[in-house]
Amino acid sequence: MNARTHLHEPTNEGPVLITGGAGFIGTNLATRLLESGRRVVIFDNLSRPGVEANAHWLWHRFGDRVAIEIGDVRDAGRVRGLVAKASQVFHFAAQVAVTSSLVDPRDDFETNLGGTLNVLEAMRVMETPPSLVFTSTNKVYGALDDIALDRAGDRYAPHDETLRSAGVSEARPLDFHSPYGCSKGGADQYVLDYARSFGLPAALFRMSCIYGPHQCGNEDQGWVAHFLRCALRREPITIYGDGRQVRDILFVTDLADAFVRCQARMHELAGRAFNMGGGPSSALSLREVLGTIASLTGRAPQIEYGPWRVGDQRWYVSDTQAFRRATGWAPAVDAQEGIARLHEWLVETTMPSQARVPATSRTHAA
Repeated sequence: MNARTHLHEPTNEGPVLITGGAGFIGTNLATRLLESGRRVVIFDNLSRPGVEANAHWLWHRFGDRVAIEIGDVRDAGRVRGLVAKASQVFHFAAQVAVTSSLVDPRDDFETNLGGTLNVLEAMRVMETPPSLVFTSTNKVYGALDDIALDRAGDRYAPHDETLRSAGVSEARPLDFHSPYGCSKGGADQYVLDYARSFGLPAALFRMSCIYGPHQCGNEDQGWVAHFLRCALRREPITIYGDGRQVRDILFVTDLADAFVRCQARMHELAGRAFNMGGGPSSALSLREVLGTIASLTGRAPQIEYGPWRVGDQRWYVSDTQAFRRATGWAPAVDAQEGIARLHEWLVETTMPSQARVPATSRTHAA
């Protein structure tokens, strides 16, 4: 499929529109929906490394049931035309890195906040708008500097036992740090306000760290995949800070299930924000993830250290109880299994064939 090809949808039942749909999360959600018989339109500018390969993969697997529309969410006219034909919208298109937002705040603003406003405005003028799920971020809660932390071996943990056992809930005050935090936080609030002010059927997830197949991770975003790729290539991994920072990681198929459940219950969930991640049972420090990777690859990754980065949270774990109570959702893939599954996918899809054979199985000439 040529990158400029547009595959147009038939005009019967409206498809599901996924903005940023050739990205890692969009590809996995599209797969879930297409396998269930839904038709999907992917709207993506293909600007991130690896996403064009995801678009090719979707098209070759599902053919004309998936439409690949090349364009930018900042193009209000294109957005309006696609939203008008959709039965559901998942809005993932975004500038995703704090570091990039510090380099070019205007581009970050125009993509994250302006692009989201384009989607909302396209919905607002419709008599019967599609339902919308938007992906916000845990960065709307800021650096969480007020949370007292204890150092417990290779990780940080809150001194407060309730917070340690449950995680950060949606009652946490918002505190935007970095241009990225401001643009995503502003978009977060616009989605909630358009649901309130205009009655739009829209809800959002404030997401922690998502990982899984089709992830083109780098050190700014998608760090679990980035760590694994570096380890498999025997390249050094840079840790910013001391590596004891903790995140609750969530395997992407569990996130896709949460998306589907949210859309199915939109009549109850519209206007709400939910923290979304693996929760306390899937909370790991960077050092602990590196230990798991060493077990999978048979060698310890090479580590280099850099200074703490602006707005970096030393500990963040999602309290997902609100969404669990509302929908019955629960993750099915634990952290160790998920990292192993991502490792297997990376070996199968990115490594030379000789690297896939365990060292103990290789034969050598005498």
